[in-house]
Amino acid sequence: CPSAGAPDTPRPAAAASSDEEDDSDASTKPIRQEKKNPASLFQTGGDPPKEKKTKKKAAHKSAETGSAEESPELRNSNRKGKGRKAKKKEERAPSPAVEVDNLEEFVLRPAPQGRSVKCRVTRDKRGMDRGLYPTYYLHLDNDKKVFLLAGRKRKKSKTSNYLISIDPTDLSRGGENFIGKLRQEPRAVPLAEPRSSVSNLMGTKFTVFDNGANPDRANADWSNVRQELSAVVYETNVLGFKGPRKMTVLIPGMNADNERVPIRPRNDNDGLLMRWQNRNMDNIIELHNKAPVWNDETQSYVLNFHGRVTHASVKNFQIVHTDDPDYIVMQFGRVADDAFTMDYNYPLCALQAFAIALSSFDGKLACE
Repeated sequence: CPSAGAPDTPRPAAAASSDEEDDSDASTKPIRQEKKNPASLFQTGGDPPKEKKTKKKAAHKSAETGSAEESPELRNSNRKGKGRKAKKKEERAPSPAVEVDNLEEFVLRPAPQGRSVKCRVTRDKRGMDRGLYPTYYLHLDNDKKVFLLAGRKRKKSKTSNYLISIDPTDLSRGGENFIGKLRQEPRAVPLAEPRSSVSNLMGTKFTVFDNGANPDRANADWSNVRQELSAVVYETNVLGFKGPRKMTVLIPGMNADNERVPIRPRNDNDGLLMRWQNRNMDNIIELHNKAPVWNDETQSYVLNFHGRVTHASVKNFQIVHTDDPDYIVMQFGRVADDAFTMDYNYPLCALQAFAIALSSFDGKLACE
């Protein structure tokens, strides 16, 4: 798969100046004020969770995000020349202090409405096998750089399987710091499948779980069974890697108390992906990556991350709801060879966003 790395190569520093004018003219704030509260996009009803871990969050009536338009192949279009240090201070200032009293509760708690949680992901390839199995760390992107999560691909799994921990030194499945996992779903392609549906069948799919028990080890009321927190589908690019990736992200809906509706499948045919494939969307929200726009001047697909992304990469993406593409649910992008920014908004929590970001690192995506 020799061409897989090409989209990761940063473009020259002369990012489109015309895009800067477009950004300033296309302010999304007036549009957003006319729309209803974005939180309503994610309400599906459902029963409130019974877990003590989840705390009720009061609904704020305003919701803002760092909405944008940049690309899987371009640095942030607002950035000029070498003003990185000054820009970095500007970026971090708008992010109010985020208190992390209880780390396990924090990483499972939806982002506050009206506030974007700005984070940084670093990739550590040092060590004997970390070239193939690097460790990924998530920190708050502020002056304190508070550690949130760590993730690493398991070595002996048949498909890509990432363990996620709240302790950067303990990435074991049986450890008490295990908080969740990202699992690539195996492919099953029927021999007599019509050609029209091959692209969906061949796409790469991932599921995000919390640290609950496998359904085989359920207790009487199933309260200990693991929840599915998200699923990610990467559609195969039949034209090769000259175009951007296409992502579908599935998450549980929120109830009237702004709490996540628990999705606890009892078998493999009852999870987020199977419900989505069968169009059984009760208590499920479907999101997509924001489509980048081709820029003739830079000869690349562009989105605008408002200074939060500085390097071209096929991994750069923004996740939005179809009914309000100006509300950025999550954005992720490269700022150095092994450093990335990851910003998430309500209704995502840190674990959901980090796992979605980890799915974009999977090497198999580049060889489909």
